This record gives sequence, C-alpha cells and structure tokens, in this order.
Amino acid sequence: MKYRQLTKEQFEELHLEFATFLAAQQIDVKEWKEIKESKPKVAEDEMNLFSDVVWDKVLEKANYLEHFSKQSINLFRCDAEQIHRIVVKVNKEEINLLNSDDYNWFFDNSNDESIEYFKGQKPYIKERNLEIFDLIEKGSVVSDGKLYEAVFKLIS
Repeated sequence: MKYRQLTKEQFEELHLEFATFLAAQQIDVKEWKEIKESKPKVAEDEMNLFSDVVWDKVLEKANYLEHFSKQSINLFRCDAEQIHRIVVKVNKEEINLLNSDDYNWFFDNSNDESIEYFKGQKPYIKERNLEIFDLIEKGSVVSDGKLYEAVFKLIS
C-alpha cells in the first residue's frame, strides 16, 4: 500500500466509485459480499488498491496546502519538481490564528511588527505525491491557493 486505507466514512462517501472500481474487475455485489466473508485478505487488498487510486487522484490535483496552528500558518505551493513554503509567525501570545477574530486581525494587520514571514523552497526528496500525503497526514489541508498567493504577493 502506497498511502493509507480510506476511512470508513470516506468509503461510504465514495461507495458508487468503489462499486464501479469493483465492477471494472468483474466483481458484483454478491461476489463482493462473499469475498469479504470468505477471503478477508483479498477484500482488504481490493480496498487498499482502491484507496491508493483515490489518493493518487487527489494528490495529483493538490497544488496548495495550508496548515494552521495557534501562532503560525504554513502555506505550501506544490509544483512538479519542488515545494515552496511560506511560514507566517505571529509573536503575540494573545493571538490565536485558529480563532476567526484573530485570523481576521492578521489580515487587517499583516504589516504589524509582531508578524514574521519566512519563505523557501526545496526539491522533493521522495515522490511528489508521497511528500504531499505526508503533509496531509501531519495536519495540512488541500486549499485553493488564494491565501498562499496573497501572502506571497504581500512579502515579495
């Protein structure tokens, strides 16, 4: 398995796609139930294979990621050959960027002296999708890139 198996909720959300995936392998509903009962390892392998297919599709389309913590924001732009990162660090203990009011404060005061910006880039060490998956597993979420591009413009 390349990534991790989808959660039960994710499988439920993608049940039609999973049924199509099984049908492409000439496995119908009745046969799938039999496989799950009599060959749980085969069923697990099919679920793992489907999970990898789904993750690959999601990760191929992921061009931006965001990770928020109380006093920092990590923004990533994922190109084909390298990943770009911007870190926004707020040095005010009373600010919690997970709170919408404080997040809005950041936008209204983006030039405040308590805010530090760092940027950098590096080539992928592993396969691109694996590195993006690792960031997602550590709490990053796929984004539309608007925040990355706005902060990039602000600090460039």
